[in-house]
Amino acid sequence: MDIDFKEYQLSSELRGHEDDVRGICVCDNVGIATSSRDRTVRFWSLDPSDKRKYHSSKILLGHTSFVGPLAWISPNAEFPEGGLVSGGMDTMVLVWDLRSGEKVQTLQGHKLQVTGVTLDNEDIVSSSVDSTLKRWRKGKLVEFWEAHNAPIQTVIRIPSGEIVSGSSDTTIKLWKGKKCAQTFVGHTDTVRGLSVMPGVGIISASHDCTIRLWALTGQVLMEMVGHTAIVYSIDSHASGLIVSGSEDRFAKIWKDGVCVQSLEHPGCVWDAKFLENGDIVTACSDGVTRIWTVHSDKVADSLELEAYASELSQYKLSRKKVGGLKLYDLPGLEALQIPGTSAGQTKVVREGDNGVAYSWDMKEQRWDKLGEVVDGPDDGMNRPILDGIQYDYVFDVDIGDGEPTRKLPYNRSDNPYDAADKWLLKENLPFSYRQQIVEFILQNTGQKDFTLNTSFRDPYTGASAYVPGQPSSMSAIPAKPTFKHIPKEKKNLSMSELETSRVAAVVKILKDTSHYHCSSFADVDISLLLKLLKTWPPAMIFPVIDILRMTILHPDGASLLLKHVENQNDVLMEMIEKVSSNPTLPANLLTGIRAVTNLFKNSSWYSWLQKHRSEILDAFSSCYSSPNKNVQLSYSTLILNYAVLLIEKKDEEGQSHVLSAALEIAEEESMEVDSKYRALVAIGTLMLEGLVKKIALDFDVGNIARVAKASKETKIAEVGADIELLAKQS
Repeated sequence: MDIDFKEYQLSSELRGHEDDVRGICVCDNVGIATSSRDRTVRFWSLDPSDKRKYHSSKILLGHTSFVGPLAWISPNAEFPEGGLVSGGMDTMVLVWDLRSGEKVQTLQGHKLQVTGVTLDNEDIVSSSVDSTLKRWRKGKLVEFWEAHNAPIQTVIRIPSGEIVSGSSDTTIKLWKGKKCAQTFVGHTDTVRGLSVMPGVGIISASHDCTIRLWALTGQVLMEMVGHTAIVYSIDSHASGLIVSGSEDRFAKIWKDGVCVQSLEHPGCVWDAKFLENGDIVTACSDGVTRIWTVHSDKVADSLELEAYASELSQYKLSRKKVGGLKLYDLPGLEALQIPGTSAGQTKVVREGDNGVAYSWDMKEQRWDKLGEVVDGPDDGMNRPILDGIQYDYVFDVDIGDGEPTRKLPYNRSDNPYDAADKWLLKENLPFSYRQQIVEFILQNTGQKDFTLNTSFRDPYTGASAYVPGQPSSMSAIPAKPTFKHIPKEKKNLSMSELETSRVAAVVKILKDTSHYHCSSFADVDISLLLKLLKTWPPAMIFPVIDILRMTILHPDGASLLLKHVENQNDVLMEMIEKVSSNPTLPANLLTGIRAVTNLFKNSSWYSWLQKHRSEILDAFSSCYSSPNKNVQLSYSTLILNYAVLLIEKKDEEGQSHVLSAALEIAEEESMEVDSKYRALVAIGTLMLEGLVKKIALDFDVGNIARVAKASKETKIAEVGADIELLAKQS
């Protein structure tokens, strides 16, 4: 097929971001806005001295985590020089005035990451991983609705006025108000990007590596195949061209359903947009925004083109593999100066741009060259390598709070619970994240029907996991769940089939964290949990405490639990006494402390926590000397939370009690660093803001206050809350 098309070439590079460029917004002819993982939004203005170049004229600071979607507000009376709307991982939607470069509105309401923003006349519509669409007007939330049954990844407004959303549930929905007028079904994986195709309908980009063109009736008009990895973004031009950005490092240009050019990048292409004149802007994971042109007078000079070609070459060389190993990971020729240890021992070294194999000749005491190493058929799968080991998957996991991205390796033959435990230990992360990590692994490796091997050993109890499961055979037919830790021997303790189903229902609600804002528990669910807490023996109670621990983090669960505790016998205090009584079981003790600590997340529990402060701290007082490091850390966290609460309540007696407990931790020689640090922060906070400074000085701990001076802004910790996982498969 002959297609009339003029190839794009590099025009200029916009450098300034310190991390991945995640989003692009074309701001009429005024300039270009970009968002980044570095938490900033940059506005780029055309350089008056060189019409092909842009310079960073404004840096917008306000988001506390990486920034994604952007929308342009054309100049008007309120924004004479235009404005921007941005959404971020921090759940915020921010509105910016470009004239001042200042944030003028903070729109709070989403529970999880904001994935899309679009303008609907003067309203702002935002989408989120929390599965909702929200409409904002003049800085206020005017309506919202649960638009999909999975995270929403993108939202746009089409010229006829409807809103269109794309989701991880693989569907696209067209909305007239809050009513779904059309559902587009066809993609086999997450719908990641949407754009209007003028005069035709809409185009979509998906994790299934395809692009689809749709009529507004929901009919698929065309499917475009060419990318080899997730397609993140899509855009169209009045000329009929389409551009897409992908994990495979290419921005592809399409005409009449055919890929006519692939623009290679030294990293993932997160976003790609057309300028009005047909030029293309791309956002890359190397932190650089690039502009590509078909206009000869805007093409970069020869030195810039050579530099980019060299950058691409170096990038590909750094990722080149020989025999499944990265070339740059191989030793140089100097490695051949070290004698071998046995006849026939082989060694692969780097020679220039190639890997060369040598064999050790024991008789001659020399390395003999065997030849150049090439990849065989199996190596073409590009299995990722981490720390010199090849895996089926290596995921990037962003746990937020300014922490660096962590690498999570996994092989399909691994038990996901075992893999999660090993990773949490290696990364020194709380075991409260365990179930979420497991679900993340299963979702991103396509193992939705995974069933647990009953031989798995739980790291807390040494027994099989209490998570609902069955033998490890993979089955497409779901079996009735069994619960390993439910007592069966004693009839008066065993659960009925109805009660078992109620526990399963509770677990299902707790696992669906994206709907905590709208889900609720039946009163009988809480009654059942409290009954089990009261009647089950310590040896069997661990799973009940753990379910309770997570129920406390659910807004409705915490409220219902408090009502039961206030109206009936205080089963929670009975639980604390049960888990702390000798002989203690580490799993019960650890989970019990974490359950109590989670109560600090909900202010309605503050009075109860203050009232029972003495009993709680006395019950757990021996934990500071526990040989279990996780128990030590959890106890220190409990102490820190109490310090902040009792300062707020101006409870001098309570502050003295907490100070004494914190000092015990600080003086314990065998205490882990993290645990001791939290105790020091508690001490410093009490001395700087509490009523016990004189008592603290009597203990001769004045110097400790300086260690924890930064704690003046400490809030009550929300320990145990779920983390947001943003994955990009390597």
